[in-house]
Amino acid sequence: MPLAVVLILLVVGTVIFHFVSPWWFTPIASNWGMIDDTINITFWVTGIVFVAVNLFMAYAVLRFRHRKNSKRRAVYEPENKKLEGWLTAVTALGVAAMLAPGLFVWNEFVKVPDNAMTVEAVGQQWHWSFRFPGDDGKLGLISTRNVTPENPFGMDYDDPNGQDDRLVFSNEVHLPINQPVQTLLRSKDVLHDFAVPQFRVKMDLVPGTVTYVWFEPTRTGRFELLCEELCGIAHHTMRGVVVVDEEPDYQKWLAKQPTFAQVMAQADGDAATGQAQYAVCISCHGAQGEGIEALMAPKLAGQEDWYLKNQLKLYKSGGRGQHKDDVYGQQMAAMANTLVDDAAIDNVIAYIKTLPDTPAPATVQGDIEHGAKLYTTCAVCHGDAGQGIWSMNAPRQSGMSDWYLASQLNNFKQGVRGHHPNDRYGPQMALMAATLKNDESVNDVVAYINTLQ
Repeated sequence: MPLAVVLILLVVGTVIFHFVSPWWFTPIASNWGMIDDTINITFWVTGIVFVAVNLFMAYAVLRFRHRKNSKRRAVYEPENKKLEGWLTAVTALGVAAMLAPGLFVWNEFVKVPDNAMTVEAVGQQWHWSFRFPGDDGKLGLISTRNVTPENPFGMDYDDPNGQDDRLVFSNEVHLPINQPVQTLLRSKDVLHDFAVPQFRVKMDLVPGTVTYVWFEPTRTGRFELLCEELCGIAHHTMRGVVVVDEEPDYQKWLAKQPTFAQVMAQADGDAATGQAQYAVCISCHGAQGEGIEALMAPKLAGQEDWYLKNQLKLYKSGGRGQHKDDVYGQQMAAMANTLVDDAAIDNVIAYIKTLPDTPAPATVQGDIEHGAKLYTTCAVCHGDAGQGIWSMNAPRQSGMSDWYLASQLNNFKQGVRGHHPNDRYGPQMALMAATLKNDESVNDVVAYINTLQ
């Protein structure tokens, strides 16, 4: 009797929870309502089977339970063709009811409308970038052999169709409302997955091939882009944003994105001009870019040029140096704004590259053995020797100002840095820094970095 009651309560509780549960689908924002319908059909079929089987079990337990002094005995019946026939027919109908709608949906899922626009989404550990065809409507050829810091998309320099391609280096992409979109999916390293919950679509990015998915946004707004395929230690930080705009707003945004030809036409920085512009930096960072701890200005000489450029742009855009507790960051933001354009930034960086790369003196003490264990996580992005890996946007650590590394790790941990919407990679580092539980752990890992060459 108690078991029958438990089974009945399980069924009643499950049905009630199904209808009053706060965890349900997000509001749909695309044309793929039929995917919701298919999932609902599956819920109904499996739900009916769940209720029927458990209520039958409760009935059987109650009806055929053991009774003292009863002469009733179980009958051994190895075969019952009538029962087997009913079970086979009902099961087949249930399976067909679940699978058949999915086949119709998949048939539509793979048929891209003729009027669909094309956009390419490129995934890599652990961020997104995007490419739009130019006025010719054609995307240029690409190859992984062409991927460099200057050409991260791997564009073919000789393909005329790629010269007007619009390149989006941010993890935020804009799309027009009520316009079918075919998204070509490409991975530069490992298996990733393109998923926007509100669009009800997801598709894997498979290295060495190009997959695709299509959808039609039906309402404006900002929607989170997720990687739903385990792609490495920072998989949970691989997020982007899809912004659905009205057509005029979308066109304004697209016009601001540089073409491949424009990116390639940017002149290299001039070190001689940059030397004069670096005069503003000397008072804090030193004449040789060696850094001055008393002014909380880190060593610049020897740091990756792409990283310096990204940080200067981040200061200029307000993505860094705006937090009320980041006093030194606020000072740096003011100085960065004296570099009026990208050319000025390139010039200063070109001059910094001419400065001698003398390793900064070690000032942080800690448990090196423990720090080596902690650094295992850091090495995935920053390299086993702390050399930095540009493809992961992870700067060099070895030979740099150790006190600055410690201070920035604490800034990431405390939310002073890495939480601004314009900071594309900061949230990744903030989550990683949170794994260092206390100041001792921060000092230990920095002390270990001091041993790297």
